[in-house]
Amino acid sequence: MVSDAQSRFLPYGRQTIEDDDVAAVAAVLRGDWLTTGPAIEAFESAVGVAVGARHVVVCANGTAALHLALETLDAPGSTVIVPSVTFVATANAARHAGMEVVFADVDPNSGLMTAATLEKALDRAKGRVVSAVLPVDLGGQTTDKTAIAEIALRHRITVVDDSSHAFGSRYPADGELIPVGSARHADMVAFSFHAVKNITMAEGGAVCTSNAVRAERMRRLRHHGIERDGARFTAGGIDDRGALPWYYELLEAGFNYRVTDLQCALGLSQLAKLNRFREQRNAVVRSYDAALAPLAPLVRPVTRVAGAPFWHLYAVLIDFAQTGMTRANVMRALRERGIGSQVHYIPVHTQPYYVERYGRTSLAGADAYYERTLSLPLFSSMTSDDAERVASALRDVLAA
Repeated sequence: MVSDAQSRFLPYGRQTIEDDDVAAVAAVLRGDWLTTGPAIEAFESAVGVAVGARHVVVCANGTAALHLALETLDAPGSTVIVPSVTFVATANAARHAGMEVVFADVDPNSGLMTAATLEKALDRAKGRVVSAVLPVDLGGQTTDKTAIAEIALRHRITVVDDSSHAFGSRYPADGELIPVGSARHADMVAFSFHAVKNITMAEGGAVCTSNAVRAERMRRLRHHGIERDGARFTAGGIDDRGALPWYYELLEAGFNYRVTDLQCALGLSQLAKLNRFREQRNAVVRSYDAALAPLAPLVRPVTRVAGAPFWHLYAVLIDFAQTGMTRANVMRALRERGIGSQVHYIPVHTQPYYVERYGRTSLAGADAYYERTLSLPLFSSMTSDDAERVASALRDVLAA
């Protein structure tokens, strides 16, 4: 007889919403502010404490976070370096800011951009003005932040980390583990709080930085470019008692990237669970590692890099040619057994929009990673028994 646990569908990722999360949102609904209220500043402050950031600007989503960060560079027409293994939003944010993209290759076994692949991308960008590099943290693991920061300093380019997968992760530097988002080895760090991320606001994003001027500008840009601080008015709006109560000035054309108090109330509630969620996911990862070990080398986890990840994805590399099965058929067979899976990601340099704009690029590491990768279920309410169920199903599928 099949138990409820065995029959429960396991998606590759999902939110973990508990009663206190619902209560936090309900309290905002019963209050005076639904948007642009006190929960926003409270969430920004709490994120800053959690990751050691001096300034946090919360916004509508992770794509908006990347776009706001890049807008502060004032570098339309320049080039940015983006690893090909990422969601399309990383490259698209650069295009929204009027920038061109050169794609960097990645390590074929971790999916991460490395110092060597960044250097090669910079070589291919010679003759262009390169303004920034957007290293992407993948699945909870981080890029080599100290090495990339050294290269960026040497080439005088800005580092904007796309850490959408790595809120709560830590990386090694200077003999310690440093929280992602501290901006100690990046100019700006962008996070996503989408539903399947490590903590969620349903939708939401944030930029962390040590630069007060950039933070102030991003806050203005997220609200259409409107300034309400009388100290920054340029065309009037002041009487003998200070700023006129109704007055504001449009200093530049910005965006509607505001976030609501509802989202921030959920984010605050979720943030309080950060350590518990991290431990729950890490326990599931350990169970996966043990349960899948007998399938090596046919199936193995992505290469582990130094650091203390808050695992967002559990990605494995499968030799599909050796199994005699296509990835699509493996995914279908798992789904028939109540198990979801996903692919992270189709290399962005192969997407039709970018092929049409830049031509076909050969990135062997990205192609090799993509050919073998599959993301198995991982979320904070999973158990070790769930991981063993997935591993058993994968063994059965491959054996068949």
